[in-house]
Amino acid sequence: MDKTRVILSLIFTFIMWVFGASAQDAARYPDKPIRIIVCAPAGGGVDTATRIVANGLEQALGQPVVVENRPGASGNIGADAVFRSNPDGYTLLATPPTTLAINPLLYNNLSFDPNKFEAVAIMTTGANVLLVRADFPAKTAQEFIAYVKANPGKVNYASQSVGSTSSLTGALFEKVTGTQMVHVPYMGTAPALTDLIASHVDMIFTEIGSAINLHRAGRARILAVATSARIANLPDIPTLDEVGLKGFTSTSWNAIVAPPKTPPAVIAKLNEVINMVLKSSDAQDYFSKINLHAVGGTSAEAKSFIMKETRVWGEVIKEVHAPKM
Repeated sequence: MDKTRVILSLIFTFIMWVFGASAQDAARYPDKPIRIIVCAPAGGGVDTATRIVANGLEQALGQPVVVENRPGASGNIGADAVFRSNPDGYTLLATPPTTLAINPLLYNNLSFDPNKFEAVAIMTTGANVLLVRADFPAKTAQEFIAYVKANPGKVNYASQSVGSTSSLTGALFEKVTGTQMVHVPYMGTAPALTDLIASHVDMIFTEIGSAINLHRAGRARILAVATSARIANLPDIPTLDEVGLKGFTSTSWNAIVAPPKTPPAVIAKLNEVINMVLKSSDAQDYFSKINLHAVGGTSAEAKSFIMKETRVWGEVIKEVHAPKM
């Protein structure tokens, strides 16, 4: 009996030591640089949002916040790296919907479990828009649909990657319009837009934050927005619903998550500071200029949002019969 008591006492002491150490680590957090891995190339919507948030985190926390772009395999390479990182709050993942809400439905053998990430916050949401190269023959959304119908297989559309929101939105567009286009997947938004500007591809459905400045500069043209109502900064651009694609909407978003089992106190601190950054006048002004909506909210709300979006994109995947990979 005495031996049993000793063993139980040692186990209890060990547990208390572990939890005490974790609590102390969380209280000191952060005491070294933080790294945010963006699972997409530099220059896209998630990269832009992350760098705004990282700058605010650095100022608020007093530690360097390094943004590292690690694209590849539809975001899975960067996601896997963070998933396997030490759950101490010093390595985070910034991602669009692909890795958390879409890839689990498309890939049979992911090397990570998206459901086990600790949600920190949703940074931004933004409508996807129908963006064409500046010299494309069609000048309106109606003309574009008519042109694609008259030229099956001759118009190509770019996407950020296979299975991305731009890829699935393009496939959904083909289905509801009864058209046939050629899909050209890229490794991120920036290289896709580079080729669009150079007229190597014809069209892309992309987040408005990545498209609006190109549209304003005349380097590409937004023909329609995939929202239920027109956007205030683009009052002359119709919705896809208005041009006959009833109920056609498509939204992208950008989230920050942490490795599984990251201490709740660390998640809470990150969430608090990210919300402060997103509510700042500088961030609000910047995001409003490119028509991105700063979201924030609790980590529980972020988790719920991701689950809801997984269901939304799951319905799109079923509708377009997207194959498993």
